[in-house]
Amino acid sequence: MKAAIEVHELTKYYGDHLAVNHISFDVRQGEIFGFLGPNGAGKSTTQRMLTTLLEPTSGQILIDGHDLARDAYPAKRIMGMVPEESNVYIELSAWDNLIFTAQLYRVLANQRNARARELLETFGLSVYRGVKVENFSKGMRRRLTIAMAIIHRPSLLFLDEPVPGLDAQSARAIREMIRQLNATGTTVFLTTHDIEEANQLCDRVAIINHGQIAAIDTPERLKAAFRQVQSVEVALDPEGRLDRDALSAFSGVTQVIKAGDKWRLYTEDPSSLVHQIVRFAEENGMRVIYLNTLGPSLEDVFLKITGQEMGTVRHENNERGTKRAKMGGRQ
Repeated sequence: MKAAIEVHELTKYYGDHLAVNHISFDVRQGEIFGFLGPNGAGKSTTQRMLTTLLEPTSGQILIDGHDLARDAYPAKRIMGMVPEESNVYIELSAWDNLIFTAQLYRVLANQRNARARELLETFGLSVYRGVKVENFSKGMRRRLTIAMAIIHRPSLLFLDEPVPGLDAQSARAIREMIRQLNATGTTVFLTTHDIEEANQLCDRVAIINHGQIAAIDTPERLKAAFRQVQSVEVALDPEGRLDRDALSAFSGVTQVIKAGDKWRLYTEDPSSLVHQIVRFAEENGMRVIYLNTLGPSLEDVFLKITGQEMGTVRHENNERGTKRAKMGGRQ
């Protein structure tokens, strides 16, 4: 499959500080590619170089076969960019924002109005076309920002933290829009702190740490490679008789974390641990009120690869037993 992005030995120094250290990877045409990493890992620096906002110290970037150092204009023509902060003009209406952006991207005059109407309808903003953006909610501004970024029908879309601080309904709507854009053939490069967002959206994920690519693969393959971060979640009644020391004494337990009203025990052998927990409860007159085995989550893999402690990111389990972790801040 042809690559939308090819990166070879990409490097960036800020003075004596090495921010991006000779990284190489590719993004396939038509995929959603996630770019994850802890604060200061090099995520934003890399994306700025990919979008021509920052000049590399060395290395090569090819966008659709065009070398950014020598032939940047045709590469820029096929890009759309959604920054972390919505870059709408609040003194203009939604319609005027779209038309102005279409002019910047040199959308043909006889196509601008139709394209603007189409996007306002797609993003649920038609009834607000004449309203100044200063009166929009954060979610509405975010939708308009994405509409502006794709008004010229880019084949490659860069998204930097697309749903920061949005309510759940707006976040779901924007993620669905990303899926729909991708379904029409748009390649998406998604930089995010939200691990579960990457898990839900991305075909492949790259994890960058200390300026180097630590891993690239599909979310499920990354999880499968880390058997040692399987876990068992348990809640016993009465809870007061249960403590970290007692749970840590079970054979095969590598780490114990309090997760709300439950305990999470990490192990390479969940089956053996389940038997130990049930036996412990019976011997101590306790009742098992919750018991579940969990495979590695993308969060667990991320923490393992980046050398962070389990439990340093707040766990939130959904009904499928998956977890969501959002790492605050930007690099």
